Amino acid sequence: MLASTHIPVLLKETIEALAVQPGGRYIDCTLGGGGHAAAILDHSSPGGQLLGIDADPDAIKMSQARLQAYGSSTLLINENFINLQAVCIKYDFLPVHGILFDLGLSSFQLNSNGRGFSFQHEAPLDMRLSPNQEVTAADIINTYSAS
Repeated sequence: MLASTHIPVLLKETIEALAVQPGGRYIDCTLGGGGHAAAILDHSSPGGQLLGIDADPDAIKMSQARLQAYGSSTLLINENFINLQAVCIKYDFLPVHGILFDLGLSSFQLNSNGRGFSFQHEAPLDMRLSPNQEVTAADIINTYSAS
């Protein structure tokens, strides 16, 4: 499991830009460590709901622990946000009042040994968010043509 906690950048500004309101329904498409999600849930209380999506199963595990106090206000799904529409339909999470995409890698992914995201750790060149993805960064570098 992931040891460190990712601290979201520009948290106050993100909540303001989303215009989070009590009772609103929000989606965090890049759940990560759950920092933005917790703030969204705090500001959407009472009655707010959050759908958290992340392709990284370790991020889902970390967020489950962080967000368990919010109980049934949260729904966390291990999925790629490319499937956002299908996830919303499957879990009847429509309509929504705001959607967050915090794109990029988080500090816990960079600091995780064995994931291959950082040159600071001896590890295979993997760089997959999910172990279910078949192609690694090493596969791309060693087999794709330059053209």
